[in-house]
Amino acid sequence: MTGPVLTETIARPRLVERLVVGHATSDGAGVDLTRLLSQELQQRLDPFLLLDAFGSDDPEDYIAGFPDHPHRGFETVTYMIAGRMRHRDSAGHEGVLESGGVQWMMAGRGVIHSELPEQQEGRLEGFQLWLNLSAKDKMRSPWYRNIQCAQIPEFVTSEGVTARVIAGTSHGVRGAIQRDTTEPLYLDLQLPAGAHFAQALPPELNAFAYVYRGDVRIGEQTVAQQQLAILGNDPASGGIVVHAQMPARALLIAGRPLREPIARYGPFVMNTQEEIRQALNDFREGHFAET
Repeated sequence: MTGPVLTETIARPRLVERLVVGHATSDGAGVDLTRLLSQELQQRLDPFLLLDAFGSDDPEDYIAGFPDHPHRGFETVTYMIAGRMRHRDSAGHEGVLESGGVQWMMAGRGVIHSELPEQQEGRLEGFQLWLNLSAKDKMRSPWYRNIQCAQIPEFVTSEGVTARVIAGTSHGVRGAIQRDTTEPLYLDLQLPAGAHFAQALPPELNAFAYVYRGDVRIGEQTVAQQQLAILGNDPASGGIVVHAQMPARALLIAGRPLREPIARYGPFVMNTQEEIRQALNDFREGHFAET
């Protein structure tokens, strides 16, 4: 951890374009979750395809986990706030995701994996983000990294805001993961009452914030707990400013849009319907299990 660091100054901050409230659903073998970023927003928030939040103290809500299932054409980023989850995949990767850690997996040309709870009781809470791959990268070999809590860089601002830098760079601190094409920024912010956090950001990057503790203010808009705020792309904007009137925690996520066609069918995300048909055929013929 470094710090304290001075908060950046943003002359013209972005404003909230739209507030989104997620809808309750289930996935895997019946895990209860809230879907915040769904298919209808994937063009607006390109390169991001999905954001799910899950959290429960009741093992019946999560104990069955996510048994073997396929992916092709994108990356999954799982951030665990509380609990333990074991990952295994057909490319030979395995690891246990623990509280505060991140699992970053590039499905590439195809992988079958499972994510199963390593606990019988207690709280399981976290997020899964899907990050699209460019057409040139969709058929790359699968890749996986398990990032423990202590491996995620953090800094504290002069106002006492703690920022965990999962991906990208903030205030000169490089995150645990860097990506060239989509340039994702993924921050977990812990803000004390009365503090603000400013993040410089090019206006062409798509950005959103999700509040999961307390509430925050962005411009004149209050963003309540469990709301996702899509941030406008004002060409004159220099970045984002988040104010906390009470103690709050929020994810701040941004990325460079690919501006490519999106063809999506369940766990497969490609550029054309023909590529989707090929993905289905490859999965049925067992090619996803090949390393």
